[in-house]
Amino acid sequence: MKLTLKALFTGALLFTSVMTSPAAEKFRRLPAKDYLSKMKAGWIGQIVGVSWGAPTEGKFKTIIPPEKVPPFTEDLVNQAFNQDDLYVEMTFLRTLEQYGFDASIRQAGIDFANSEYRLWVANAAGRSNLRKGIAPPDSSHPKFHNSAGAIDYQIEADYSGLIAPGLPEVPIALGEKFGRLMNYGDGVYAGQFMGCMYAEAFFEKNPVKLVEAGLKCIPAESMYAGMVRDVLKWRSENPKNWEKTWELVVAKYRNDKSYYVSRLDVKQEGAFALMGLLYGNGDPDQTIIIAMRGGSDSDCNPSSAAGVLFTSLGLSKLPDRFYKKLDESKIFSYTAYNFPGLTAVCDQLMRQALVRAGGRVEKRRGEEVFVIPVKQPAPSKFEDIKVPGPIAGSLFTEGEKAEIKVQDQPRPGAAKDE
Repeated sequence: MKLTLKALFTGALLFTSVMTSPAAEKFRRLPAKDYLSKMKAGWIGQIVGVSWGAPTEGKFKTIIPPEKVPPFTEDLVNQAFNQDDLYVEMTFLRTLEQYGFDASIRQAGIDFANSEYRLWVANAAGRSNLRKGIAPPDSSHPKFHNSAGAIDYQIEADYSGLIAPGLPEVPIALGEKFGRLMNYGDGVYAGQFMGCMYAEAFFEKNPVKLVEAGLKCIPAESMYAGMVRDVLKWRSENPKNWEKTWELVVAKYRNDKSYYVSRLDVKQEGAFALMGLLYGNGDPDQTIIIAMRGGSDSDCNPSSAAGVLFTSLGLSKLPDRFYKKLDESKIFSYTAYNFPGLTAVCDQLMRQALVRAGGRVEKRRGEEVFVIPVKQPAPSKFEDIKVPGPIAGSLFTEGEKAEIKVQDQPRPGAAKDE
């Protein structure tokens, strides 16, 4: 059989096309300097989002009127050092720093039980269970507390994506380790979803594609996944009218008690964060303001939305008014970290995660480049928070209980929103 020169040339082109097509690409590359820029921006987004929304927290069950939105100031970046949105997830980072990615869920529970900061809702209930000797995963089981579907791990999962660029399996696994200390079902999936959006934000800027990436990381049959699909649909139907989408969210995910199953239900709060990300259209101010104006947990939601968006932008594309006044010497409350220390431990853990995932570090023109394997996420097993499965019967041993040095103390006053 004879092949003409034209046929050989055509075949070579086809072969080259197959070898270089996106479907055949097995690795993505991220310069180390870009990773640092985006990871730092992700923390700045959380800080500014929670600080800007803080004066409105828990005060509005309706859309916040424009005149009630606090003004932006450059000092906001120094007003989050005592925010639970930040120091709780730094407890998880500290466990990973000290014990590595193979740290057991029981060790994670002991470390969380020994934290000394004030907590609310699912965090408080889960930690209280741990201090009573109920080991994870039962510390978060609905049999032992009634806030298992609350917002808590959603607002604390940012770290899991910031140390895992392009590695969605990491936020999923860390959700199983840390999210189960206080949350169950949708409460865990919400954090895995957020972590996976952060992981993808190192490579993607389009908000819809970021949301779709997060959706691949959670069980499709979960109510949280249904909420995400609803918000994407409602945004498509009302592309210029986020207030209409807000009405639809509230009608289904607050007023319909078959969906609103927990105080500070994570599905409603997650929807408000997504509205900021999707309707903000890449604008940092509008992303924060829309997520805030949704009301309810109106500091946590803009923190989540801004964290993802700012990660996708990186410091180099972020107006310096958001971070130029940052006091890098100040320590985050109840932690071992100032901002440089925080970002250094994230960089350290990211390199560990990269090697564990089969990636590597290359040098190009004297600069490091992270070579990151492309993997399809495998969501956790579905658990229905409305019909929870059996408890695991997990209790701390006497030796483990002896490691828990901090116990609950009676305190006056009603619990606040997160």
